[in-house]
Amino acid sequence: MEVVLALVIGVLYGAGLYLMMRRNLVQLIIGLGLLSHGANLLIFTAGGLRETGAPILAEGEKHFAAMPADPLPQALILTAIVISFAVTAFALVLFLRTYQTVGTDDVDRMKETDT
Repeated sequence: MEVVLALVIGVLYGAGLYLMMRRNLVQLIIGLGLLSHGANLLIFTAGGLRETGAPILAEGEKHFAAMPADPLPQALILTAIVISFAVTAFALVLFLRTYQTVGTDDVDRMKETDT
């Protein structure tokens, strides 16, 4: 399973970087989203895949019967999802305002408007 996730992470990174190097701003935003999803999967995979229960002790117990799942990667991924949503929303609003002002979504043509 970890090999499959490693391949998916590589595909997401590759597709994200490819789209981010395009001249179109919409493709850049989509590439940013794919790259963040790849980073989330990387954190998830680095946390280790285990078939154990949640790290919650029943009342009166002092020790876990088996090694529980680590909650830290899950908390990091949830935080990264929220941050990624905020960055994507900001990028979409910035793109909309730029498109309304300049009239194009081509990055090379935007350079011509600086003069």
